[in-house]
Amino acid sequence: MTFFRKRKARKHLKAVLHHARTFRASREDLLAQAELAEIDAELAKAQEAYRAGGLPELEQAAEALDACVARLNPPKPLAFLRENFDVLVVAISVAMAFRAYFYQPFKIPTGSMQPTLYGIHIEPRPPSAAGLLDRQPFKFAKWLVTGESFKVIRARARGEVKIVGVGNSDKPGYTTVVVGGYPHLVPNDAVVREGMSVMLKGGARHGATVRAGDVLWSGVVISGDFVFVNRWKWNFCHPKRGEVMVFSTTGIRALPQGTHYIKRMMGLPTETLKIRPPELLVNGTPVAEPERVRQIARRERLAPWAPPYAGFNPGGERQHALSIISAEDEVALGPDQYYAMGDNSFNSADSRYWGPVPERNLLGPATVVYWPLKSPRWGRIR
Repeated sequence: MTFFRKRKARKHLKAVLHHARTFRASREDLLAQAELAEIDAELAKAQEAYRAGGLPELEQAAEALDACVARLNPPKPLAFLRENFDVLVVAISVAMAFRAYFYQPFKIPTGSMQPTLYGIHIEPRPPSAAGLLDRQPFKFAKWLVTGESFKVIRARARGEVKIVGVGNSDKPGYTTVVVGGYPHLVPNDAVVREGMSVMLKGGARHGATVRAGDVLWSGVVISGDFVFVNRWKWNFCHPKRGEVMVFSTTGIRALPQGTHYIKRMMGLPTETLKIRPPELLVNGTPVAEPERVRQIARRERLAPWAPPYAGFNPGGERQHALSIISAEDEVALGPDQYYAMGDNSFNSADSRYWGPVPERNLLGPATVVYWPLKSPRWGRIR
């Protein structure tokens, strides 16, 4: 029994010696000469006890050295808060470095990449359809797992419903509907056209008059997919056709500046592109690789829950010399230019309209969908 107590005492003294040496080295320029002499004397006694001392000597040396360090380093007010703050700062610094150099989170705001990736989308339902899980405190827990949130948008004043365009708000994925001079935010996906009329799916119609408190739209709003962007991959290899690319809009005319877009990389430097619906031709040859590109060109269905792809189609309004707005257009990319196209061909403002993406704007490929957890698209992106 004494053997094990002595072994434990030696182990404890070794830890105290290490702590005391570290303390002396870090505070050598702050301690007075008398204080340095005191801790050196205790260190010498402890070292001697560690080499040849018995159980009493080991325990006494550890206690004396520990008491010496405590005297020279008295506890500071709110020390535990300072320690926790230091840990928090380090954790935030590591997280920011990880985000800046390795994997950066990115939210899909719109439907331009459907059905591969979804932006904010909706399921119209009447207000009476809200269940127990759609009320607090359960509402937040449901959203945390599924990304779904039940919304009821009511008119704040009496007036005419005005829906002017889609995506006209500063909040990505939302449209501003004005009633009685008050703005109301509704998801872009809720705005639909029926002939010459514009209306909210399952809700109010443009031009209709409503009273304060009337429901403009109600239903489930499903958050867009959240993805991780690989910031380091393209530092070691060249981008490949078919990768889902995230890039900065800075310097690209006709796009909002200082934000990021996500599209599929379809054209590489020095290539010649042409669209012959539903195919994309590169240097005169229809593109069939990788697999996702082939599925888009063949208008295949990604999954039972998803609509089929629409294929590759020309855009509708020329904004750049390298736009593709008809089957006759052919563009030749420069040595540092990439052509970006959305998988949802009829609902994507991409390079077909505003031209290629400069190499300096590339951020990295989107690799995985990490939220919502219940999303059928959760996992690796293809």
